[in-house]
Amino acid sequence: MTNRVPDEALIKVPGNSLITPTPEEGRALAFDIARHTIHTIQPDLDVLQGGRPDYATTPDSLIRAAHVVAVEFATVAAANNYWRS
Repeated sequence: MTNRVPDEALIKVPGNSLITPTPEEGRALAFDIARHTIHTIQPDLDVLQGGRPDYATTPDSLIRAAHVVAVEFATVAAANNYWRS
């Protein structure tokens, strides 16, 4: 048996909505979506955590991770019409 993310935690859109009241909450949602994406791709926590020493200290890997969050934030911002009234 593997140390696996529970199936009920493998959600694609936390809260089932991209709508947030503020850009700060939108950015937090972008991080959540990125994290859930990684867990969906690699639900085995032992494998995921085993690779952390490599990607956590590699600048290119960190830049790629930041890019994923930026793309998710752009999606959330578009859904919120950039928080315009």
